[in-house]
Amino acid sequence: MSELLKWFEKRRQTKALTTMQQHLAMTVTIVEDLEQAVKAWVSNNEKELKICADRVSKAEKEADNLRREVMNDLAGGELPAADREDLMHLVKRVDMVADWSQESTRIIRVLPVSEVPDNLRKACIELVEGAKECVFALRKSISRMAEKPEEALKAADEVERQEEKVDELHEKARALLAKETIKSAGVAVLIGQLLESFEMVADRCEDTCDQIRIIVVRQ
Repeated sequence: MSELLKWFEKRRQTKALTTMQQHLAMTVTIVEDLEQAVKAWVSNNEKELKICADRVSKAEKEADNLRREVMNDLAGGELPAADREDLMHLVKRVDMVADWSQESTRIIRVLPVSEVPDNLRKACIELVEGAKECVFALRKSISRMAEKPEEALKAADEVERQEEKVDELHEKARALLAKETIKSAGVAVLIGQLLESFEMVADRCEDTCDQIRIIVVRQ
C-alpha cells in the first residue's frame, strides 16, 4: 500500500481530511444553490434570486477559507512532498468549481432576464442542471478514492460523460444566441459569459477528476 493510501486509512479523522470533506460538501451545496438561483432568475423571482445568490457568495468565501486551511495542514504534515502536492492540486481544482459557480451568480444578478429570449433561458436551466450532475459524480469519485479506487475511476468516467453533455448543450446554446437579435450588445455579451460560466463549472469538475486519476494510478 502506498504512503498516501496508508495516510488515508490510518488518519481518516485528521484535521486535513475532515476539512477536505467539508470543502467538498460546501462546493456541492454551492452548485445546488446556483441551480436554485438560476431557476429563480428565469422565473423573475428577484427575492428568491437574492437569497440563493447570497448563499452562494457566503459559501464560496467559506470554501476559500477551508481551502486555505487544508493547504496549511498539508504543508505541515507528514506525507511525502509528491503526495502533499497531489492533494493540494485536488483541493484547488475542487475550489475552482465553487469559484465559477460564484461567477455565474454574479452575472445573473446584473443580467435582466426580461431581455433574455425564452429559448436561452431554457438553455441556462439545462446547462446548470448538467453542471450539477457533474458535481454529484465528482463527489462520488472523491469519496471512493481511498477505499474503493476502482469505483472512484468509474465515477470519474461518469463526470467526463456528464461534462461532454454540458459541452453539447453549451454548443447548442451558443448557436441559439448567434441567431437571436439582442438589442443591447452588453446583454448579448453577458448572456455569452453566463453560458460559458456554466460550462466552466462542468469543465473544472472534469479537471478535478483528471487529478483523481493521477492520484489513484500512482497508488
